[in-house]
Amino acid sequence: MRRRLTRFAYGACVALSIAALPPPARAQDLNDYPTVARADYVFACMKANGDTRRALEQCACSIDIIASVLPYERYVTAETVLSMAQTIGNLGTQFRTTEQAKTAVTDLRRAQAEAEVRCF
Repeated sequence: MRRRLTRFAYGACVALSIAALPPPARAQDLNDYPTVARADYVFACMKANGDTRRALEQCACSIDIIASVLPYERYVTAETVLSMAQTIGNLGTQFRTTEQAKTAVTDLRRAQAEAEVRCF
């Protein structure tokens, strides 16, 4: 009888331990950058770095680092700001001078700097 109680107690402890664990992370929570966005980044990065196998590896590493530092929504915001800042006139000025735009670009630049250090 004592042995059954011990097995039961052990099983109960295991069940309670498993129940206390946080739920496993879903793939989309860990990788919120769409494949197309990653491919676009790698393609442009490779063009700027020589279109070699080494550039492919470094650029793939780079977008992985950026994705680990900067949520996709912030990445899109920064890319939009950089694109729109090239517009001539008042609209372009708004994207070059607002604090929110500057912050978004600064965040992207920091992520890119981290990627540069770790991948190139």
